Amino acid sequence: MLVDLFFPRRCLGCGHWGHYFCQDCLKEIKIMRVQVCPVCQKPALQGKTHPVCRTQYSLDGLTSVFAFEGVIKEAIGKLKYRLITDLVDELISLTFDQLPSKLTRPLILVPVPLHPRRQRWRGFNQAELLGKALGRKFDWQVATDYLTRSKATKPQIKLKGKERKTNVQKAFKLNPKAKFKVRNKKLVLFDDVWTTGSTLRQAGQVLKRAKAKEVWGLTLAR
Repeated sequence: MLVDLFFPRRCLGCGHWGHYFCQDCLKEIKIMRVQVCPVCQKPALQGKTHPVCRTQYSLDGLTSVFAFEGVIKEAIGKLKYRLITDLVDELISLTFDQLPSKLTRPLILVPVPLHPRRQRWRGFNQAELLGKALGRKFDWQVATDYLTRSKATKPQIKLKGKERKTNVQKAFKLNPKAKFKVRNKKLVLFDDVWTTGSTLRQAGQVLKRAKAKEVWGLTLAR
């Protein structure tokens, strides 16, 4: 492509030319073989929420693909804060072979929304860009109109654990037009990174209160 001629790609790990992830640095990427319960964050079979942790509005499970370190951390940061959107396709190509079989079936993916003000500044919602790319790969329905972000929160990366929890409280609302689309549906709530889980938990509660049958979390990294 012409853009690659004038703006050639360099590996985010070692700086070699050609791709954002060279073959040597690809070998260093850690795949999350052990999933955790989204409530207590202790190991859980297939990421299912432990029965003792389950509440009426808790997530039903969580799947994260990569460890949030090294070139994966660098790539997500470049996408979000340096606005390098052509990282999306390479990240999704890495993800393609790593998702468990339960997530390769047709499903409804709900990207976590950004507040309109932040989306205008950035020009895109990274969860939506990544989610739509996943949808194309797996033939998933991507529902970008189920949730809205009504509260302009601070970037979670700048906050500590307790601050992150209070930061996103009441940050999400159900789109009234999606009320009957959500009811009795199995949904997968998608974001780029799981850190403390506050964002996905809050968004998941909104979908559960709207009578979604199941809400799973899916993130590229944890």
